[in-house]
Amino acid sequence: MSRVTMETVARAAGVSVPTVSRVLNGRGGVSAATRERVELQLRRYEYRARNSVGSGSTGLIQVVFPEIDCTWETEHLLGIEAAVHEAGLGLLVSALNGRVFSTDQRLRARRADGVILAASTGSRPLIAALGSLNVPVVALDPAVAAVPEMPTIGAANWSGARGATAHLIALGHRRIATIAGSSALVCSRARLDGYRAALEEAGIAEDPALIEKSDFEFRSGFLAAQRLLAPDDPPTAIFAASDTIALGVYHAARLRGLSIPDQLSVIGFDDLPGARWASPPLTTVRQPLRDMGRLAARTVLRLAGSEAIDSPHLELSTSLVVRQSTAGPASHGRPRS
Repeated sequence: MSRVTMETVARAAGVSVPTVSRVLNGRGGVSAATRERVELQLRRYEYRARNSVGSGSTGLIQVVFPEIDCTWETEHLLGIEAAVHEAGLGLLVSALNGRVFSTDQRLRARRADGVILAASTGSRPLIAALGSLNVPVVALDPAVAAVPEMPTIGAANWSGARGATAHLIALGHRRIATIAGSSALVCSRARLDGYRAALEEAGIAEDPALIEKSDFEFRSGFLAAQRLLAPDDPPTAIFAASDTIALGVYHAARLRGLSIPDQLSVIGFDDLPGARWASPPLTTVRQPLRDMGRLAARTVLRLAGSEAIDSPHLELSTSLVVRQSTAGPASHGRPRS
């Protein structure tokens, strides 16, 4: 019986997995006849969902963010909520905001069926604390390399950055700068490596003077762009490691009297909803943020139901979205402040 999963029960009852989940958790939205059919198969297989023994499952998934302060978190949450709602469960959302998250007594009190750690370190003390509660954990876009036993859902940062840089090269740019994120972050290192790979493939020598670091914030992107644009031979294009950084580049370019894309091409990363409304609309690399959130939720739900998952570490594809912030390099002089 240990090999029986929620999918086994669903097939036997002729219903979907979310319907079985609703019955297991005492949720509405299921007809009396269907509920009876599902309960019959649950008794037949002697199936019990994880955390349902004894006091019973609360039907809640908890999402933990380091902080919630931009559209990035909202996009992930929209995907997570859709999958959790489909399964007939509830959602708890919290943010650390600089506080230490260790045993977290809220998890004990609420008996969450699963936890999604968004952009978290996935530290061993935290995993040990959650493990002692028998709570399945999934890392969504982990900030650093997660512990091997933790399933992860991420995006193809390296190939996205490589494609962005290759786009600028194809337009004719050779002095291409990048503003990367913190080297402590997995995504930052991958995007910087992708930028370097595209330059190498095109036979363009890497120039350390064209590489700046930031913290993914508007201000740090603005300051980094100011440094890049100050010399007499500034770059003709900048690959920003996030859309927020790219908007900082926009501001720095305007202050120096540079027109985008006529005198400076700019490309971002994320494709947050505001990117299309920038002036000019921002060329960027689209991360499937909602899909990532949805997949993280479905993965933790499968684990909570003692079901097998397809792969412990999944990476979703990114795609280049070409708008009006990139063009060929200008042949005329550039105004200076």
